[in-house]
Amino acid sequence: MTKTADRQASATGFEGIAYRGVSRRAFMLSTAGAAIGIAFGSTLGVSRALAQAAGYGPNGWVRVATDGTVTIMSPASEMGQGTMTAMPLVIAEEMDLDWSRVKVSQAPYEPKIFGNPMFGGNMVTGASRTTRGYYDIMRLAGLQARLVLMGAAADKWGVPVSEVSTEPHTVVHKASGRRMGYGEIAAFAQVPAEAPKVTKEQLKPMSRHRLIGKNVPRVDIADKTTGRAKFGIDTRMPGMLYGAVLRAPVQGEGPVKIDDSAAKKVDGVRQVVRMPYGVGVIAESYAAARTAKALLKVEWSKTAKARAYNSGEIAAAYAARARNLSDGGVTFLTEKDAKGALAGAAKTFVAEYTTDHVAHACMEPMNATAVVNGDKIEVWAPSQSPFFIFLALTLGLKYKPENETTHITLLGGGFGRRVEADYVVDAAILAKAVEGYPVKVVWSREDDIQHDKYRPLVAQHLTAGLDAQGKIVALRHRIVAESIYARAAPPLFQQAGGKDQPVCEGSEIKYAVPNHLVEYLREQRGVDVGFWRAVGPGYTKFALETFVDEIAHSVGKDPIDYRMELMAQEPRARAVMAEAAKMADWKRKRPAGRALGFAYSDAWDAHIATIAEVSVDRKTGKIRVHEVWSVVDPGVALLPANIAAQIESGIIHGTSHALYERATFKGGEVQQSNFHDYPVLRMNEAPLVTVKVTPTDNPPSGIGEVGLPPVAPAIANAVAAITGKRLRSLPLDAKLLKA
Repeated sequence: MTKTADRQASATGFEGIAYRGVSRRAFMLSTAGAAIGIAFGSTLGVSRALAQAAGYGPNGWVRVATDGTVTIMSPASEMGQGTMTAMPLVIAEEMDLDWSRVKVSQAPYEPKIFGNPMFGGNMVTGASRTTRGYYDIMRLAGLQARLVLMGAAADKWGVPVSEVSTEPHTVVHKASGRRMGYGEIAAFAQVPAEAPKVTKEQLKPMSRHRLIGKNVPRVDIADKTTGRAKFGIDTRMPGMLYGAVLRAPVQGEGPVKIDDSAAKKVDGVRQVVRMPYGVGVIAESYAAARTAKALLKVEWSKTAKARAYNSGEIAAAYAARARNLSDGGVTFLTEKDAKGALAGAAKTFVAEYTTDHVAHACMEPMNATAVVNGDKIEVWAPSQSPFFIFLALTLGLKYKPENETTHITLLGGGFGRRVEADYVVDAAILAKAVEGYPVKVVWSREDDIQHDKYRPLVAQHLTAGLDAQGKIVALRHRIVAESIYARAAPPLFQQAGGKDQPVCEGSEIKYAVPNHLVEYLREQRGVDVGFWRAVGPGYTKFALETFVDEIAHSVGKDPIDYRMELMAQEPRARAVMAEAAKMADWKRKRPAGRALGFAYSDAWDAHIATIAEVSVDRKTGKIRVHEVWSVVDPGVALLPANIAAQIESGIIHGTSHALYERATFKGGEVQQSNFHDYPVLRMNEAPLVTVKVTPTDNPPSGIGEVGLPPVAPAIANAVAAITGKRLRSLPLDAKLLKA
C-alpha cells in the first residue's frame, strides 16, 4: 500500500470496500492491500490448526462447508504469539460463528488477498503490526460474510433481510420461528449481484463481543503439547537429502580455494557445492552433512570491510560520534526548537548509553526445505515473511513468481530473525544442485549464533533541559548505529530520506516535553544488522527511562510521581502507572539490599508500566531480579490471557538481555558460539512475574514485543536505588557494582 493509500484508508475507516467478482460460488472484497472472500462447498478436512496451507485456493479467507464447518485462513506466521487464534477470532466474532465449529489453516502466499496494509500489502509478521494491520479489515470481512449468509437465508424464506438476525452459526427469522444453520445455507447460497456495503459503525461494540476479549483456548496449543505440531525442522519427504553450509567467518566474504577431499570421503555425502558466501554439503543424513562440513578446508577472500570490526572499538567510536553535536546526521523527528530551549534552560542533564549486539538464539535453529524441478521451486520454511522469501527467490535466484510455491510452517521462535530469508536461500541453492530431490538445510546452534542478523550495536547521547521548577522543557536524543532498513528494505530507507524507523523507534515519547529532537547518525562498518524483538524500543526506552528516572531523583521527586506529572494529558499512561504502583506496593520499604525500579513504554500503541524488585550482591556485583509487576493497556484485548502470556514472555526475554546477552566481534568474527559463552536467563534465575491486562475501548495495540522495552530500565533503576550507581550500557555490567 502506498503512503497515500494508507492515509486514505485510515481516513475513511475502510468504508465502501470495492466488490470484485470471482465466481458464482465465491466473492472477494478488497482494500488497497488486503482482500476478504467467502466460499461455499464441502469441508476441506483440514486439522484444527494446520500449519501448512492445504492447497487452499485463492477464493479468500473463509470457507463455509455444508457440514457447518467454517475454515478461516490465518494470514500471519504463528511463532508462539497466538496469531493463529487471535486473527481468525476477529472474523468469527463478526460472522457470529460457533468457535467449536471453526478450523484454522495457515494462509498461502497470496499477498493480494492476505497482505497486511501496514506492510504495504505484503505478507510479513513482525513489528507488532499483525493485529493493528488486520483488525479492522478482518472485522469488516466477518460482518460482510454474515450479511451474505443472512441474505441467502432471507431469499430462501422469501422474507426481507431486515427481518432476519443471527445467533452463533445460525440465521434466525424470529417472526416465524424459523432457523437455518450456516452449513445448510452453504448448500444453496449464491453470490449476491453486489456485495453488501459495510462500515465500521455497523461493527459490534465491545459490550456485545462473545469471543473477542474472552480467553478462548489457542488452536495451536493442543498439537504443540502432544507433539503433533509440525515445525519447519519436522519436514519429511521421500528421498529427502540434507544440507549443511560452511559460511565465511566474516560477513561479505566468499571462498577462494576449497579442499573438499576429506569431506567427500564421508559416507553418505552426495555433493559439495560452492556458494557465493560459503560451501554447502549435500548428504543422505544431517549427521553426514555436518561431519563433512567440519572437514572442509577453505581459503576465504579476506577482503571484507567488516574485518576491521571490533566491538569495543566500535562502541567507543559510536559514542564519540554521538557526543559530537556538530554532526547532525538525519533528523528522525523534531518538535519546536530543542536546541534553542536547551540553550535557555535553567539546568541541563547529559547522559550517554551503549548497547551491544544481541543474537536471537531461537530454540528451533534456522532451517528450510526446498525442491527444484526444472524452472520451478517449492519451499517449506518456518518464516515470518513469505514476502522476503519471494524477493530472495525472484530477485536473488531469478525464479519467475508463477514458478514459486512457499509453505509457511509453525515457527519455533522468531523474534525478528525469521523475517530474513538467508536460510531459505541455502536450501534453494543446494536443491538446485540436485534437481528433483528435496533438500533440508539445518543450521547448527553454532551457525545460528555466529551468523545471525544481530540487533545493532548502538550509542545514544541524551541532553535534557529543565526549567526552574524541574520540569523537562527540551530533549535532544542522538542515536548512532548501522541501518537495518538500508540492507533489508532499501526502498523504505530511501523514501524516508535516510531515516531508519526500526533503529530509532521508541524515541517517540508521550511525556509532555515541548521541545524534542531525535537525530539518527548512520554508520556503515560492513556488519549486517537486523530486527530483534522490540528492535529500537529495546534500547531507546532503556536510555529514556533511566534518564527520566535520574532526572526525577535529581529534583527530589518520586520517579512515578514525576512521570505522572509529565503525563498530565495522558490518562491511559497514568492509569497503568498507578495500577503498577499499587500492585507492587511501590512505597513500601523493602528488605535491606533490595529496591524497586520503575519504567514505562508507549511503543506500538500500547501503554505498559513495569516495576522490578532487584538485589545486588556487593561482593560479586551480581544482579538478581526477584519479582516483576507489569500492567498493560492494549486497547481492545482480543485474548486477555494470551496478552498476559506475551507480556510475561517479553519480561523474561528482557531480563535475559539486560543481564547477560551480548555478541562481540573481533576482526569481524563473532566470538560466541553456543549457550556456554552466549548465556541466556536460566529457569532458576527467572523472576516471579505478575501481569495485569486492563483493556480499554481503543484500537488494539501490538503485543508480541511490548513486554520487553521497560524491563531493562526498570532493573537498572532498581540497581541505582540500591547502589547509587547508574549503569548506562546493556547488558548491565556487574563488575561495576562490586563494593
